[in-house]
Amino acid sequence: MSEAPSGSEPGAPDDDPALSASFHEQMRARRTDFENQVAHARAEFDQANERIKARTGRDLLLAIVIGLAIGAVVFVSLVFFAWPFMVFATAAALLGQFELIRALQAAGRRLDVVPLLLAGVAIMLAAWFLGAALHWVVLFAGLAFVVVWRLIAQMSARDGRRYGAVLDDVLVSGFVLAYVPFLASLALILLRQDHGAWWVMAFLIIAIAADTGAYATGLLLGRHPMAPKISPKKTWEGFAGAAVFAVVAGVLLAWLMLGLPWWTGVILGIAILGSATAGDLGESMLKRDLGIKDMSSWLPGHGGVLDRLDSILPSAAVALALSFLLSPLAVTA
Repeated sequence: MSEAPSGSEPGAPDDDPALSASFHEQMRARRTDFENQVAHARAEFDQANERIKARTGRDLLLAIVIGLAIGAVVFVSLVFFAWPFMVFATAAALLGQFELIRALQAAGRRLDVVPLLLAGVAIMLAAWFLGAALHWVVLFAGLAFVVVWRLIAQMSARDGRRYGAVLDDVLVSGFVLAYVPFLASLALILLRQDHGAWWVMAFLIIAIAADTGAYATGLLLGRHPMAPKISPKKTWEGFAGAAVFAVVAGVLLAWLMLGLPWWTGVILGIAILGSATAGDLGESMLKRDLGIKDMSSWLPGHGGVLDRLDSILPSAAVALALSFLLSPLAVTA
């Protein structure tokens, strides 16, 4: 029996030079066609992304990637270990606080960065290690610390700054502490409660669901501005989408995660929707007064850290209050 020549097999394309050339030409044509299809799909995606970016001011792809990465970190820390969430929340609060301080300084306010950050750290750590009662003591001590520091620093400056401006600086310093680290610390107080990790996860999911519903619905159907003087791109259609997403998420989470009657999820969804919307509009008003679009550019596609915390900070206070009111209704095994 005869054998095929060494290095080839019967019927292989390289048995015949003409057939081999034709085979390679077909492969090159298919590869070129595939590359053209990929390039066309990429061009269409880039065009769609640019249209979305022009309308919303955000890079959708980057926003999704960064949002998923942050969500994964938060989920893992809440489900498996509590202390990494404390570290993550403290770092996020301090970064957001720093952004706000720098924005206010650029607007002419005199704020003391180091004392404010030290007081912020103390408030966050007190919420985790000392509990709710002593947490309030540390809050007031931190407020007193930054106020006294600002007054002493102003007296040492001797630059003739008017009393009204000095009073504004003091009040703004207190506002920075109350707005960012104090509200963020309430999430740590909630985390320390029974089933606190599930409550924290629930209110974060609802706030994110409301934001996602507002974004998607406003992008597709938005026609009527909700608050044009504060945030021109927010629409009533987007708010309606946020309400649907928040209530649906609230009902599912109350039933499946928190062990509460389904109707409590409606209360939870509406309450978080209200606090998230108020926080979002409040920060938009603040940025408009400061004449800036984003607090920073640290999170591409999102803006600054505080731009992501704006709806979460007030929602932490609402979630903490609701946990005390609704937890007795939980179904026990």
